[in-house]
Amino acid sequence: MKKSILFALIALLLTSCGKSGERLLTSATGSIYECLVVTPKMPQVTHEVRETMGADMYGLPQMEPYFTVTTITTAQFDDMFKSTRNILIVDINEQKYTHVKLLKSRDMWSKPQALIRIQAPNEDDFLSYWREHGEAVREWFVREELARQVYFYRASTNKDARARLNKQGYDLLIPEDFMLIMDTVLEDVRVLWTCNNKGSMRKDVLVYSYPYTAQEQFGNEALIAKRNEVLGQLVTAQVPGSHMGTEFKHFPPVTRSVQALRDTVGGFYAMETRGLWKMLDGEAMGGPFVSLSRLDQVNGRVVTAETFLFAAGQKKRNALRQCEAILYSLEMPNER
Repeated sequence: MKKSILFALIALLLTSCGKSGERLLTSATGSIYECLVVTPKMPQVTHEVRETMGADMYGLPQMEPYFTVTTITTAQFDDMFKSTRNILIVDINEQKYTHVKLLKSRDMWSKPQALIRIQAPNEDDFLSYWREHGEAVREWFVREELARQVYFYRASTNKDARARLNKQGYDLLIPEDFMLIMDTVLEDVRVLWTCNNKGSMRKDVLVYSYPYTAQEQFGNEALIAKRNEVLGQLVTAQVPGSHMGTEFKHFPPVTRSVQALRDTVGGFYAMETRGLWKMLDGEAMGGPFVSLSRLDQVNGRVVTAETFLFAAGQKKRNALRQCEAILYSLEMPNER
């Protein structure tokens, strides 16, 4: 009896309101880039949602999904599952709905939590909607995970590296366990390079800036050419003449426009480039990279924040996404 009362009191505390009037939520369960998909017993719906959410992520040397997906039926979705960090609910009911509607929410049953509920009157209407908007739904969950990571980084950063960037007018939430490798100038390119080399995985994050002359500098070809120029000088290996380049044969680098995460200052516009790097003329080494390139209007410069990983034979999705979040924390002079 005493144990039952104790458990009841704990449950009450977890769901009651704090002094500010906000609910006290339990911590979200599950690992980063895991998603719970809740669907009715409709095999085609479950299959197509799972295929989109668990599709292979572009720009990784081995196949890894955007999300590790767990699927359950609507009847199985009980309190045990409601604390999951990412939940996608498909609600199909012709008695309740006349058209498709998407509802987004955060921290519904736990924190941090991202939740999307898609309501549809029938299976055909849902599938039509999903085939057009499914990738956008997946992208929303990705950006929610990135935003959480940015928030996490704010607690502990490399003060020296940030101070050096501050002198240039920029800021980047470089984690405390990333050590400063270089702060230098290569002709007209200013470079700050940091690295976290722990165990069998190496993570590098660098920021380089150079004069802005034309809009064409933000195209895929120009961004890759500048990347090869800068990284080719910086990153070398033991074999004389070996230097970093970009892989074009298997996964050609792709560039797309992106915007700031929801809790990032400024609402910036940037170009994201994603692909694979490799060592040229010698060493057989390579891995994934991601960069964000932005225009510094105050100083008339293109600013690129990039991360690249080396971890032979290991899965890299989560580590790359964690480093990618650092890039989204970049702040420009006009934003600061």
